[in-house]
Amino acid sequence: MNIFCYPRLLSRLRVCALLGIEPGLTPEFGFRPAIPLTNGRTDRTEMDMKLGPLLVEAKLTESGFQRAPLGLLSRYRDVNEAFDAELLPLRDGVVHSWQLIRGVLAAHATGGSFFVFCDRRRPDLIDRWFEVMHAVTDSSLRTRLGILTWQEIAETVPKSVRRFLGEKYGF
Repeated sequence: MNIFCYPRLLSRLRVCALLGIEPGLTPEFGFRPAIPLTNGRTDRTEMDMKLGPLLVEAKLTESGFQRAPLGLLSRYRDVNEAFDAELLPLRDGVVHSWQLIRGVLAAHATGGSFFVFCDRRRPDLIDRWFEVMHAVTDSSLRTRLGILTWQEIAETVPKSVRRFLGEKYGF
């Protein structure tokens, strides 16, 4: 994620076009949007990064998107507005891809977009994202969701940053 702090990276038109953001934004790391709960309170789940209206969950070395007990899903006010709950990744009373579901709910609550960044060498993570997207019923929300691979992002950054990514992560 620290590549987004590289000088003027977020002024590069190719980077901004890929991310769907305006040039010149400053990243906010550890952003905590307010996701409405049924009891009138909010969940302040943490997003890896916020760039204007774009919320990002980034995976590079982590193994997955967390799990949670099924009962936690009903705490969220808009879950049935955003998703067909029967299509969500549920197995044995456990909700899989919990971070992704909360990210989608955060985009719904803020009116912004939500992207997942991951390594294209991790098709399992890409499959998890499409499993969650398949359950999204709100078409306006679905158009604000996306996935980018670090390799796609690397193609748009300066050569020095691309070299760093190649040396450190092999792409």
